[in-house]
Amino acid sequence: MLNLKLSHNPLIQYRPIRTSDLEVLEKIHGDLFPIRYESEFFQNVVNGRDIVSWGAVDRNRPNEKSDELIGFVTARTVLAKDSDIEEFLRYDSSRSEQTLIYILTLGVADSYRNLGIASSLIREVIKYASNIPTCRAVYLHVISYNNPAIYLYKKMSFQCVRRLSAFYFINGQHYDAYLFIYYVNGGRSPCSPFFQLEDLLERPLSKSAVANSWTTIFPRLSNSILRVQHALWMLSDFKLGNIGKPW
Repeated sequence: MLNLKLSHNPLIQYRPIRTSDLEVLEKIHGDLFPIRYESEFFQNVVNGRDIVSWGAVDRNRPNEKSDELIGFVTARTVLAKDSDIEEFLRYDSSRSEQTLIYILTLGVADSYRNLGIASSLIREVIKYASNIPTCRAVYLHVISYNNPAIYLYKKMSFQCVRRLSAFYFINGQHYDAYLFIYYVNGGRSPCSPFFQLEDLLERPLSKSAVANSWTTIFPRLSNSILRVQHALWMLSDFKLGNIGKPW
């Protein structure tokens, strides 16, 4: 996709953030975010101290800037038992090693917007989390007025699970935040009908308790199954050339 703000066709590549990126990383954060981060944060990022990160560069960028950051994502590993989203996880307290990946910051320089860079950086985080057997989800917070970011995360199948009142305090004013979660490695919300059914089958219950639970779970589970069946039928009809035919 050609970006009218650029005078050349960009060639975007992704790499780990390095110590040589420190100055540019600080500048882009300052340009993009209303929150000012401590120098210790940036030192931790570029040195990989408890933070994982990926950078985007434009290999066709002129003036010897082909390896200069034009986008980034930073994240860290959090123990599920120590997180603030434990209630949104199918969490087994007997497995204390279960982890999460929390996205700290994500940004793209203004002239490189709408090229899919942010989506690619998020996919790097999801791939990283998916390759950790103990990881159950990727999560993050988004300030309530950041509509482009909210749209992006929803498009990438993150679930918005809560609005947090007065989560941010910026320049003397409070702002709400949305909490987004992307489940990996079989992780899912305890509110999932599939989890409720599994939980029901695992627990010893009286007949009346089973009946009462089933009447709550079954309609939601049935709806989920019917949606999958409908999609499969539509796909089958499409392959057979039946779409649009009266039969």
